Amino acid sequence: MRSVFILATLAAGAFVASSCGGKPDAPATPAGPPPDSFRVAFETTRGPFVVDVIRAWAPLGADRFYELVTQQFFDDDAFFRVVPGFVAQWGVNDTPKLNDLWDAKTIVDDPREVKNTRGTLSFAMDGPNTRTHQVFINLRDNPHLDKDGFAPFGRVASGMDVVDSIYSAYRDKPSAHMIATLGNSYLRRMFPKIDYIKTARLIR
Repeated sequence: MRSVFILATLAAGAFVASSCGGKPDAPATPAGPPPDSFRVAFETTRGPFVVDVIRAWAPLGADRFYELVTQQFFDDDAFFRVVPGFVAQWGVNDTPKLNDLWDAKTIVDDPREVKNTRGTLSFAMDGPNTRTHQVFINLRDNPHLDKDGFAPFGRVASGMDVVDSIYSAYRDKPSAHMIATLGNSYLRRMFPKIDYIKTARLIR
């Protein structure tokens, strides 16, 4: 099952060729270490949900998620892979050069402390030490992902009904590589019903 989480390996030239324009520079990450726990409010085209992140579960994963949220990387990201009874996945940005930036910042694996139960969040990966910026929510208990080393770092605290309602008819047809290369214009053209994250913000 690990192959379903393969992260697109993109040539730097493709990013350079398609990164004209782009979004404004991302805001700086707040000074100081990430907190031991924090909450993130997601506004989506289906409605809101809230995530609790527990750093003790997977410190490196939690820290990376904190960076991505505080730099607003997930804004306008599509739920590009939604397989009913399995996972809802996102984390490919509309701006190619940002994907390039984060693809170069892999993090080593955290030991798995908790199980991939319904509502937990983990980073996608393609083998050991390959986590970058793609994240998924488990839509059911997925014990086979425990064996493959996927380490949850948080869980949906409220709004799981919203997560369950995310458009899923496209399943895994949208290509992460194409999104990373062409941006959301590819999705709007080929997958007009796909759902998006509007914003993801820390709850102070």
